[in-house]
Amino acid sequence: MKSTQAWAWLAAGVLALGLNGIYQDGGAAWAHRAVRHLMAGISGRTDGVLALAAGRADWFAAESERLIAQDETASCRLATAMARVQSKMARAQGRMARFEAMSAREGAGLARAEASRARAEAEIEAQVARISVGTPRFDPVVCPRVRVSIPRVRISVPGVHLENVSFENE
Repeated sequence: MKSTQAWAWLAAGVLALGLNGIYQDGGAAWAHRAVRHLMAGISGRTDGVLALAAGRADWFAAESERLIAQDETASCRLATAMARVQSKMARAQGRMARFEAMSAREGAGLARAEASRARAEAEIEAQVARISVGTPRFDPVVCPRVRVSIPRVRISVPGVHLENVSFENE
């Protein structure tokens, strides 16, 4: 039990030394900001009550006007953000409308091409019908079979023997 307690105190001391070193090096600015923010929140809620209790109604009125102006500024920022979002949505809808128009143009082009192909097919079928109606019928021509016999010819080629010739420098 005593050794566990000693280890806990030792760990607490090492932690305290580390935090002190960080604070001395200026690394605890985040802690100062957090405390300032917390104190400002508490102070903002209690200052009005303390001013009224102390009889300082003029300070309370001035602070109220400042907070109202701050709220109006915040609402103005909100309105600006909403306007930005709405303009982005309008641009996106415009892009979508352009895309749909482009798709409609491509669809119309495909329909024109299909109609042109159908007209061409109908014209070709009409030409084929005219040709088949006006074509005279011929009887098939029968060619007699001809048999050709080619004699075999044997040719003897005399052999030639060459000696190896060397062109070495002697």
